[in-house]
Amino acid sequence: MDSNKTHVKSTYRMTSENILRKDWYEILGASPSDSLQELRQHYQRLVLLYHPDKQSADVPVGELEECVQRFIEVDQAWKILGNEETKREYDLQRRDVAMTQNWPVDAQVPLEDMSWIEADQCYTYDCRCGGEYVLSKEEAEENEFLLCCDTCSLSIEILNSG
Repeated sequence: MDSNKTHVKSTYRMTSENILRKDWYEILGASPSDSLQELRQHYQRLVLLYHPDKQSADVPVGELEECVQRFIEVDQAWKILGNEETKREYDLQRRDVAMTQNWPVDAQVPLEDMSWIEADQCYTYDCRCGGEYVLSKEEAEENEFLLCCDTCSLSIEILNSG
């Protein structure tokens, strides 16, 4: 082996710059509420559709390149969404970006008015639509105080007196 050559293993590192550059759910034709099994089915269907070895020999070069690019995107989406830890991180980053938008605040609610659910380690507050606002213990500790309803588009600001 030539000692002057350096071999670098290519790995996909999830950083806020590259993870949020695309909507990985859209690439898989999925939604954030899909189960891991549903995400896997979307992935498997698309991999078979776009895999370079599955393309006909008479496919034009430009079309083949598009399939290869799409195959790479589908594979990257699965690497993020197919792993519980990276999916959770991606979902949190998406939520953070959404929260930094100029969302209208429909109400201000003191943290003390929220219900603590010991089993789930989170605070909840009922929305007027019948849905609920959920604030995890970690979010409360990190002072995340703008919440969206899990059912409708309303949002509330949590006031923490402590």
